[in-house]
Amino acid sequence: MPENVYETTELLSQYLLFHYGGSVEQLPYPFGPHNALNYPARCIGECVDASQLTRDSRALDLGCAVGRSTFELARICGQVLGVDYSRSFIQAATRLKADGSLPYQYKIAGKVHRPALARVDPAIDRNRVSFEVGDAQEFKNTSGAYEVVLAANLLCRLPNPRRLLHRFTTLVAPGGQLVITTPLTWLEAFTPEENWLGATPETGDTLRLLETELNPSFSLQRTHDMPFLIREHARKYQWSVAQASIWSRSP
Repeated sequence: MPENVYETTELLSQYLLFHYGGSVEQLPYPFGPHNALNYPARCIGECVDASQLTRDSRALDLGCAVGRSTFELARICGQVLGVDYSRSFIQAATRLKADGSLPYQYKIAGKVHRPALARVDPAIDRNRVSFEVGDAQEFKNTSGAYEVVLAANLLCRLPNPRRLLHRFTTLVAPGGQLVITTPLTWLEAFTPEENWLGATPETGDTLRLLETELNPSFSLQRTHDMPFLIREHARKYQWSVAQASIWSRSP
């Protein structure tokens, strides 16, 4: 088996910067796509309707990576669980919960790195948050349904994304919110082609397939495009545009 890239020091560093880095750390060039920064927080601010939530509301962040969106959900929910398949990501998120900060280094070029510090906003009650290692398709949910479920940039990294879609009826509480964002980067290294949701001439549009799989339990509320930027080093970036779809669970 090839090495899991999501367990490498390089990817951990990239994701800590992606989640917690300042705008200058992530993108020092004034001509760059600055509207693509702060993506994990924007997944909450742009996609979750806080007016429907109370202090007792519970949220589930599937594919939480190093936890920024999980902490952001704790601003508007009383209890939040972040789940990710990467042990190194969850270890980092757990340390951020315990200490509020985590030192790391990000790449400038080659073997040249710069020290940085990932920080959780002190205004966030970290006691509302917990993390665990788990497979989004298989993890044992013993806590009942959630008022908010976020699956950010997760679907096209699963072996069988339909399995997760079919679980949402038990994970999202009646009347609850489901947020799915995905850059639709279907690769056989992660998902066998026969399990892709769209992106082939035979299967067609991904959003249409999501509606087919989620109906009638969920109704589509809205969609929009969400750019995001992942820095590899000082002169190489991944600029992507995720498709965000926001769904409401039938009462």
